Formats: sequence, structure tokens, C-alpha cells
Amino acid sequence: MKKGLLIAAVIIGVIILLALITAGWLRTTYNSMVVMQEQVNSSWAQVQTVLQRRFDLIPNLVETVKGYAAHEEGVLTAVTEARAKVGGAANPGDRMKAEGDLSSALSRLMVVVEAYPNLKANQNFMALQDQLEGTENRIAVERQRYNDTVRGYNQYIRQFPQNLITGMFGFERKPFFEAPGAAQEAPKVQFK
Repeated sequence: MKKGLLIAAVIIGVIILLALITAGWLRTTYNSMVVMQEQVNSSWAQVQTVLQRRFDLIPNLVETVKGYAAHEEGVLTAVTEARAKVGGAANPGDRMKAEGDLSSALSRLMVVVEAYPNLKANQNFMALQDQLEGTENRIAVERQRYNDTVRGYNQYIRQFPQNLITGMFGFERKPFFEAPGAAQEAPKVQFK
């Protein structure tokens, strides 16, 4: 009888030990996923910060160009419309697409600017262009940081054994900030 009680106690002890180990692993894995998810969110917020800076610069740039290139209304309208789409984007996927369209429209605007030497010599325009260029560099850096953070997070939640609990707790893959297909082509600008 004592031998049976001893075996039962050992089995119960092993079960309790396995339950504690499993609970500890679940806690650690869940907390790691939360930390990584917050890093992705923070990185996306930083991308949005620099995108907002560009968003704020564009009206000034468009107004400056309007004075010199009034007959280039199509390009100016495209920039304004693309900016409006960015402002109306409801989620990161829509925002990424809208930002790609805006980048394309800004590229066309910069091509138009090349045709106006007086505009390129204007101090206000030059200051705005420098600010926009610096902002574009910041955007590139923050996009890269965001994509690096997303890559690490997505890898972690898809690896075994974490993938066993990701769905259970609602952890999903995050999208990368990718360049739109139109970014593969040089912008086409036609002068009237």
C-alpha cells in the first residue's frame, strides 16, 4: 500500500511539475509576443510621425510651385489628391498604398520643377525642397526599421512552438511596408 501511495505521489508531483513548466513557458512566450507586438506598433507610429511631416509640407510646396507652373495643374492636382487619400487612410494597409501613390505624385512634381529654373532658384522653394528631401530620408529609415521589427515579430510568432499559441491569443502576422508596383517605373510627365 505504501509503495502504491509513493508511486501516486511521484506521478502527481511529475504532473504538477509539467503543469508548472508549461504554464511558465506559456507566460514567457505570451509576454514575449506582447513585447514584440508593441515594438511593431511603436515602429509604425514612428513611420506615421515622419509621414505626417511630409503630409504637412506638401501644401506649402504645391502653393509655391503653383505660382511658377500654373499650367501644370494636372501634376499639382495629382499631388493634392494623393495627399487627400493619405489623410483618409483608415488602416496601415490603406495608408501604405496611399503613401506609395503620394510618393509617385511627388516624383512627377519634382520632374516638373526641373523645367522652371526660376522656381529652382526661389529660396522658399529651395527650403521646402530641402525639408522634403530630409523628410523622405527619414521616411526611408523609419520604413526600414518598421520592416525589420515586423520581420522579427512575424518570424517569432510563426516558429515552433510559439505557433501553437499565436492563434489562441490572437497574435497575427503584421504587413510589411512595401513599395507599390508603380514605384518600379519612372514617372512620366508630359509638358503641354
